[in-house]
Amino acid sequence: MSQEVTEITFESLGLTKPLDKMTAKELRALIVAKIPSIVGASGMQKDALVTAVKDVFGIVDAEGGVSPYKDQIFTLKKTIREMRVQKGTVEARQERTKLRRKINTLKKRTRRLARAL
Repeated sequence: MSQEVTEITFESLGLTKPLDKMTAKELRALIVAKIPSIVGASGMQKDALVTAVKDVFGIVDAEGGVSPYKDQIFTLKKTIREMRVQKGTVEARQERTKLRRKINTLKKRTRRLARAL
C-alpha cells in the first residue's frame, strides 16, 4: 500500500474568499477535502482551523489588524442599542419607523467603517 504524496499550494485550493471570511463549516470541508495533513479538523473551532491552514502554507498574519475606527464603531453600536430600547417604548408608529430607519443607517455605517481597513 503506497500513498501518493501530492504537493498542495495555496493557489491550488481555489478559494473564492479569504480564510477569515469563511465559516467554520466551509473551512472543515476544505481541510477534509484538500488538506489531509491537518488532523482533527472536525473538532476544531474556526480560529484554530484558520491558524492550522495558515501554518501549513506558512502564511504570517500582519500585525496591527485592529481597525482604526474601532472606537467609532463601538459608540455607534452603543447608540444603536439605546435606540432599540427606545423603539420598544415608543407607541406612535411614525416614531418607531423613524427610529428603525435611523438604526438601519447606523448599522450600515458601522459595516462601512469595519470594511474601510
